[in-house]
Amino acid sequence: MNYESFSDIYERAVARFSSEAELKQHLFHPLNAEELKRISDDRWLSAFSQKVFQSGISWKVVHNKWPNFEEVFFHFNIEKMLLIHDEMWEEKAKDKRIIRHLGKVLTIRENAAMIHDIAEEHGSFSNFVSDWPSHKITDLWQILKKSGSRLGGNTGPYTLRSLGKDSFLLTKDVEGYLRLNGIIETGRETKSALAAAQDAFNFWHEESNLPYSQISQCIAFGVNRSS
Repeated sequence: MNYESFSDIYERAVARFSSEAELKQHLFHPLNAEELKRISDDRWLSAFSQKVFQSGISWKVVHNKWPNFEEVFFHFNIEKMLLIHDEMWEEKAKDKRIIRHLGKVLTIRENAAMIHDIAEEHGSFSNFVSDWPSHKITDLWQILKKSGSRLGGNTGPYTLRSLGKDSFLLTKDVEGYLRLNGIIETGRETKSALAAAQDAFNFWHEESNLPYSQISQCIAFGVNRSS
């Protein structure tokens, strides 16, 4: 596969802004390994849950109600989540302080169990995420999808990025670029498409030495110059 040089991708991203300096102000800066490891596991559960609720619902509405979610769900303490019995989950899903959606509320229990199981093996969920290499990030996406609840699509990747893990994102603009350039040709979440996307980002990372997240942003900025 012949990939476009990242320098050309970067030039288009700079052209979106008034200068390279302005572009750099918009680029995401991932946390380092030690910073990631300091994130408590309850924050991962909160972040996963917030992204699940934001799917199909106004992000602003979910954001504004999130303090209520924190209160109703004991600040997403993993052990407490695992002790809640079925009837109490149903009652919590009816609480008027939150967005009442039983299916999404139950993902909190399922994802708490996933985080707990991974933490048992790795010391903490943050250790697991921190130690995972970004040159295999799509494999981590697949683990979240298979082991968690409603963490497929961009939900898992967006959560990783939101808490500081270096990850590219297959946004509409990025996916469109990869398709236009013949890098992916099948469904976005097929193994072949994820492997092809990972290979391309690995190539650009080797060329530029930039974080995967910034490479992803530069592609999107260059494609979507009108937004």
